[in-house]
Amino acid sequence: QVQLVESGGGLVQAGGSLRLSCLASGRIFSINTMGWYRQAPGKQRELVATITSDGTTNYADSVKGRFTISRDNAKNTVYMQMNGLKPEDTAVYYCNSAVRPTAWGYVINYWGEGTLVTVSS
Repeated sequence: QVQLVESGGGLVQAGGSLRLSCLASGRIFSINTMGWYRQAPGKQRELVATITSDGTTNYADSVKGRFTISRDNAKNTVYMQMNGLKPEDTAVYYCNSAVRPTAWGYVINYWGEGTLVTVSS
């Protein structure tokens, strides 16, 4: 089994910054894409940003230029630096990782429990 544990959420004023972290632990041979998704009250979960094992990134248009995703492969950790936060960024942020548990196994998609980010106006 693999566990993803997020941290770094909290309450911040508009224009402020937060840094989210997500540590993957357990039976891990390698991790392909890691990413962050978010779900605001009454809305569907949406992609925020992803990063592949070789560092290729992808961002939602709504966060381009404000959020930066990065990862430390040696630590099985993905980060997201969030600057210029807006009230519409308020949501539960979920970490996602595509994990290969063994060298011969299939890739399995795992989710964290989520961390709440609240941006006040």
